[in-house]
Amino acid sequence: MGFHTDYPAWRLYHELSGRFQTASAGTEDNSHSNASYRICKENEQLILTIMVIKNLENKIKLVGIVCTAFLIGCIIISVSSIWTARTMVTDAQKKVYVLDGNVPILVNRTTMDETLDVEARSHVEMFHHYFFTLAPDDKYIRYTMEKAMYLVDETGLAQYNTLKEKGFYSNILGTSAVFSIFCDSIAFNKEKMEFTYYGRQRIERRSSILMRELVTAGQLKRVPRTDNNPHGLLITNWRTLLNKDIEQKTKINY
Repeated sequence: MGFHTDYPAWRLYHELSGRFQTASAGTEDNSHSNASYRICKENEQLILTIMVIKNLENKIKLVGIVCTAFLIGCIIISVSSIWTARTMVTDAQKKVYVLDGNVPILVNRTTMDETLDVEARSHVEMFHHYFFTLAPDDKYIRYTMEKAMYLVDETGLAQYNTLKEKGFYSNILGTSAVFSIFCDSIAFNKEKMEFTYYGRQRIERRSSILMRELVTAGQLKRVPRTDNNPHGLLITNWRTLLNKDIEQKTKINY
C-alpha cells in the first residue's frame, strides 16, 4: 500500500486509524489477530513518519521563502546605496571652492562644451598676447615665443622662423622697440571651430609711436589640458590676413 505526500497527512492518519481499530476489534474471533495488530502498529508508525516528513517539507519551504526574500531585500538595499553614493559623489565633484583672498566661494563645474565659446576666445587672445607682445630683451622674447608655441601648431612656428630669418627680432633689440597688442574682437564659429582675430598693435620706438591694424584667422582643435595649455585647445592653420599701418605719431620730447 503506497502513500502520496500530497494527500493531507492528518486525514490519512484518521482513515487508517479507523481501519486499524475495526481490525483490532475482531482479534478474538480471528486467528490472525496478532498479525493484524502488528500491521496496524507498523502502519501507524508509517503515518507518523509521513506527517513528520510533511511538516519538515513545509518548514524547509518556509525557510527558503524567507531566505529568498532576505536576499532580494539585501540586493535592493545594496543597489540603492551604491546609486545614492554615486549620485552624491557626482554632485560633489561638480562643486568647487575658489578662494577670493581668504574667502572660499562655491562655484559649479561645467563641461567644456558649455564653456567652449569663452575658452576659445581666451585661448586665441592668450596666443596673440604672447606672440605679439615684445620687448628689447632677448630672454623675454624667447620666453613669450616659448609660451606661444604651446598654443599653436607648426604654422605658428613657421611664422616665427620667417620673422627671425628676416632679422625682425634683432631689429627690436637694436632699436629698443616695444610691441604691445590690443584685442578688439574675436569671431568664433563653434560648429566649424574657426576664428578670426581683430586687433591693433602698438609699436613704440625712440622717436615715434606706430599703430597697426592686425587681422588673423585659423582653426581650433581640442587637445588634453596641460599646465602650458590650460584651455585644452590648439590653433591650427594660423595665418595673417591683414597687417597695415593706421596711425603714426612723432614723440614731442624726442
